[in-house]
Amino acid sequence: MQEENNISEFKADKQNIIENTELNIWEALIPVIILMGLLAYNIFFADGEMFGGYSNQIILLIGAVVAAIVGFYNKVTLNRMLIEIWENLKSIFVPVLILLLVGALAGTWLVSGVIPAMVYYGLQVLSPSIFLPACVIICAIISIATGSSWTTSATVGIALIGIGTALGISPGMIAGAVISGAYFGDKMSPLSDTTNLAPAIAGTDLFTHIRYMTITTVPTILITLIAFAILSATIETSGTADVSSLLETINTTFNITPWLFIVPLAVIALILMKTKPLIALGTGVLAAVVFAFIFQSEVLMNLGDSKLSSIITSIFTDTQIVTDNEKLNELFSAGGMNGMLWTIYLIICAMIFGGVMDGIGALARITKVLLSVATSIFGLFASTVISCLGLNAIASDQYLAIVIPGKMFKKAFDDRGLAPENLSRTLEDSGTVTSVLIPWNTCGAYQSGVLGVGVSEYFVYAIFNWLSPFTTLLFAALKIKIKEISTK
Repeated sequence: MQEENNISEFKADKQNIIENTELNIWEALIPVIILMGLLAYNIFFADGEMFGGYSNQIILLIGAVVAAIVGFYNKVTLNRMLIEIWENLKSIFVPVLILLLVGALAGTWLVSGVIPAMVYYGLQVLSPSIFLPACVIICAIISIATGSSWTTSATVGIALIGIGTALGISPGMIAGAVISGAYFGDKMSPLSDTTNLAPAIAGTDLFTHIRYMTITTVPTILITLIAFAILSATIETSGTADVSSLLETINTTFNITPWLFIVPLAVIALILMKTKPLIALGTGVLAAVVFAFIFQSEVLMNLGDSKLSSIITSIFTDTQIVTDNEKLNELFSAGGMNGMLWTIYLIICAMIFGGVMDGIGALARITKVLLSVATSIFGLFASTVISCLGLNAIASDQYLAIVIPGKMFKKAFDDRGLAPENLSRTLEDSGTVTSVLIPWNTCGAYQSGVLGVGVSEYFVYAIFNWLSPFTTLLFAALKIKIKEISTK
């Protein structure tokens, strides 16, 4: 199929790859360079507010406009760009629906008492002799339940820092354990925005992505737990781990019962049975609604004019359950579907940017250069890891460290016959978890500010975070579980 003499396209696993022979590598990089420059200015000189709360989204759109100008200069029609944008937007229809359900799940799991029950029982496993690995496990459980490493650190993380410091344990060690557990949970939770973002960008589905991540993530967290167990055995502790006030507040605010675990167990069972994500998550929402009416009548009445209105609010908008303990108030809040809009807008803007870059042939040109450098499968994985680490440092944002490399490397993985979950897993192993290790990254600045511990103090002890990229590279080098695209 010919559109202009300089433009051709061919099929590669049902993915249109647009090549533009008149576009050189420097022209292809112009939109990327301007995009990175604007992101850097936004972070270092505008405090992330150059265009208000949606700066990253607007910058991506500016990048798309620049890419379009480059395309017009190289004889690419507007129709070609619009076609590619539309194809990209169609590909994220289901992921957007999943994100909306994730928001509804977070809200209903809060008002039904599922998340508070996880926090309640999780806190009770604390013991001074195993404090550090217990911190990892507690934060992992809570982060899986909430889908947010930030919320976990700002609530239970703060409490654990106080408890551990009273026991005479180094704040850096505690912060490292908290962050390791929180980011493991964030990475593996279907409620997490980054866990939804990576497969959406790479072109796979949520639960395939999560199952494939276990291959590298489980060994990494086991090594992390062993390391913290050894650290706990070598340090002396004093005092007791008193979380009675937190437990009492949770117990008086909610009707806590082990029956609430039926809801997450049902979702897990559906996931293991390879049920479609929309069905599994929708079931989780409906089950939580039923359990909210059964177990949390008082909570629902306190939230709104009626139980039904409280449920509807939890599904669609912000929900805040106020307790007499300030440490728990932030944990017991959820944004519903509304809380997912920022991530959805980011995905849409990324798809527009990527669509224009596709349409003008820039991604094909950049991919060819990358493939010429990455002459092996390991080289491709290494190039992806390095790109994610570099963007975390340059763009200072974990979302962009997933979006940009994901879009740039997608066709490279396709060309090598590698299934998209290879890319989505690598994006998480190197993009999501390492953002907290960079002081000027939004994640590093947030965590150090909330926990009161500098990045330099917890860097070494955030074992899961810095070990994850090495694990994914090791598996790539040894060709362990590198899934290829299935062919019929």
